[in-house]
Amino acid sequence: MIIGELDPQQSRKALTQTKRWVVKIGSALLTNDGQGLASAAMSRWVDQMADLLAQGVELVIVSSGSVAEGMSRLGWQLRPSHLHELQAAAAVGQMGLVQAWERQFQRYNRHTAQILVTHDDLSDRTRYLNARTTLRTLLSLNVIPIVNENDTVVTDEIRFGDNDTLAALVANLVEADHLIILTDQSGLYDADPRNNPEARLVSLCRANAKQLDAMASSAGGVLGRGGMATKLRAARLAARSGTATVIAGGRVDQVLLQLRSGAALGTLLLPDQARWDARKQWLAGHLKTKGQLRLDAGAVRVLQKQGRSLLAVGVTAVFGNFRRGEMVGCLAPDGQEVARGLVNYDADEAQKLLGKASSEIESVLGYVNEAELIHRDNLVLL
Repeated sequence: MIIGELDPQQSRKALTQTKRWVVKIGSALLTNDGQGLASAAMSRWVDQMADLLAQGVELVIVSSGSVAEGMSRLGWQLRPSHLHELQAAAAVGQMGLVQAWERQFQRYNRHTAQILVTHDDLSDRTRYLNARTTLRTLLSLNVIPIVNENDTVVTDEIRFGDNDTLAALVANLVEADHLIILTDQSGLYDADPRNNPEARLVSLCRANAKQLDAMASSAGGVLGRGGMATKLRAARLAARSGTATVIAGGRVDQVLLQLRSGAALGTLLLPDQARWDARKQWLAGHLKTKGQLRLDAGAVRVLQKQGRSLLAVGVTAVFGNFRRGEMVGCLAPDGQEVARGLVNYDADEAQKLLGKASSEIESVLGYVNEAELIHRDNLVLL
């Protein structure tokens, strides 16, 4: 099933030519649905990855499985609900997970590197650039980065939420050509194939196609935190940097090599636009905002149609307790978030400037930081 006017042969051909892949493997696949690390499956994936590396493909692996492996080692049957127990399971399981990947790649004399990140690492500009530089250096050294969320220290308030989202942001970070999400399903269907035998696989579509929203289930497995809804969201995040996403069954024989050959496996979701520059990628990667600014219709139009900065004159309300330089969302009159960016004034200052012209800032505050509430170079449309 193809949605939209797209050339399936040409779209799949791109997989045979691209150089940099981010491969995300879910918990159900890596842990035999919770029975401990699936060593045989990991061996098969690494065999394929070694072949891809020999072809010149650069690989970054986003690996789930630390909590599930920790549960297995600790003898826990059900995923714990308390944060401290999840963190303990992650700490125990991370040891086995990284050892397993290293052991598998050593068969091909390949080195791996463990990269543990939190949302703060990708939302802080300096730490973002450090992570970006580290990953690119590792790739230049022919080392395979193994990336996971740092579940041992992360809290619900600052977590990515699922490794699909993390994988998409890593794809943004390294400017990957393709994001490959391996799952226990064959791809995205137009209905739930588990209870609808007539469900059809979506083989090709634009990531932002509205028709996909009704198709993606939010139901996750026992071990995972997301279903197809998170994978669709990840594809849309990845598309912001021009990355195409494939959602495919990880248990399919030679799945990675088949994709590399251009085989029509799984669901291929294409970006709608060219790559954003690195700063815009960083801005778009912020999952958390410190507050919101409600705009009038004229300000929304100026942002969307003319690509201009946000001025105080077009702001009608301020929400939150943000500080200068922090990320805020920009809301249309109906409450929909249309943009986000780094604000030039604290929340209490922005409140005083509502509806004011830039020429009035000094008379209201006694000084001027910037003429704009958010400069266009620090603002990204959603």
